[in-house]
Amino acid sequence: MSIQIGIFGYGNLGRGIESAIRQNPDMTLAAVFTRRDPATLTIGTEGVPVLHTSQVEAYADKIDVMILCGGSATDLPTQTPALARRFCVVDSFDTHARIPEHLAAVDAAAKEGGKTAMISVGWDPGMFSLNRLYGDAVLPDGKDYTFWGKGVSQGHSDAIRRIDGVLDAKQYTIPVESALEAVRSGVCPDLTTRQKHTRECFVVAAEGADKARIEREIKTMPNYFADYDTTVHFISAEELARDHGGIPHGGFVIRSGKTGKESEHTHVIEYSLRLDSNPEFTASVIVAYARAVARLYREGNVGCKTVFDIPPAYLSPKSRDELIASLL
Repeated sequence: MSIQIGIFGYGNLGRGIESAIRQNPDMTLAAVFTRRDPATLTIGTEGVPVLHTSQVEAYADKIDVMILCGGSATDLPTQTPALARRFCVVDSFDTHARIPEHLAAVDAAAKEGGKTAMISVGWDPGMFSLNRLYGDAVLPDGKDYTFWGKGVSQGHSDAIRRIDGVLDAKQYTIPVESALEAVRSGVCPDLTTRQKHTRECFVVAAEGADKARIEREIKTMPNYFADYDTTVHFISAEELARDHGGIPHGGFVIRSGKTGKESEHTHVIEYSLRLDSNPEFTASVIVAYARAVARLYREGNVGCKTVFDIPPAYLSPKSRDELIASLL
């Protein structure tokens, strides 16, 4: 039975979702919902209705899982609970510090509507979260470290674009190489947030905008830049398009730990990603978890879930026997 997928919002992530659905034969794109004029939006899949978000209720019985591609982290805390009352949903909410409160709101909404929801799906939070869990469970005497980049953070770039006077922006997260090498050596250093990463921002400001104010607002923004050494470059729109048109990213999760009677043996677990397209990879992860949500709902397992709650086999279109024979 094909899983009918809806896309709520259509930007870089929405295009990635659409492409990922085409690669999964057990899924069908049922509809795309946009806050823009639907007549102005061209998608890559023929015959799929493109509708305004105000029409979403009409599709409550036609979509198995609605994937939310909110324009920013400020959209999803409102959109996800609202939709979770009528649809099974998946979102990519990525403000780590606010995940518990978002989870509680979506869980209440999903249970009220008898639906299954998943939040914070992607590669971090998401795949990196799982690897932190595995490392902590396997090497309890140790520390885990997460490094992001070098790459474009979509959430941070969007946060800059929302500052008054900013026309466009790209933000790169960059690991501090000396910190990364210290962790890989197995010595388990104590590192502050500032010691692990720097942030580099390329900003197109409106004509006459107060650049000093914009730079100050960027560098003091809580949850995004305040805890990091941040460099801000003001450039032209042409320079941004020419030199910063891609959306690469990646990173590392490293667990360093000890075993043995005298803790004499050191072990280092490293999981890494190198991504040409952050949104396309994130979309691929989300689509796999949409399959898991559809399966949980068919089993009557409602409420809000995270990646920690999903059996790995629920992500794959293959049967349990096929997975055991080919991957175990």
